[in-house]
Amino acid sequence: MTMPKIVASYFEADHRNDADALMDTFTTDAVVDDERSLHQGQEAIRTWWTAAKQASQFVLRPLDVKTDGNVSHVRASVSGAFAGSPITLTHTFTITDEKITKLEIN
Repeated sequence: MTMPKIVASYFEADHRNDADALMDTFTTDAVVDDERSLHQGQEAIRTWWTAAKQASQFVLRPLDVKTDGNVSHVRASVSGAFAGSPITLTHTFTITDEKITKLEIN
């Protein structure tokens, strides 16, 4: 499966539970839209990601990717300590200058 390097870096950092490496994939003013909640800026994104990891110990496993220009859609299996696990969610990454500017999770 071929995906943009920065998207692969996001999934690798998540897999290692490495918050610093994960934050390095985002621009300073990036936005994450997850469960109808917006998290803007690296501090807010770190807080969101850390809380989600602690609450559910989720693990992401990319299944496929489609890239169109600067937007990549990655379907991923998400498993963890939550009702209905595992589920498949689409992670839509918008990339500018080799960094993630927006991540939408549906």
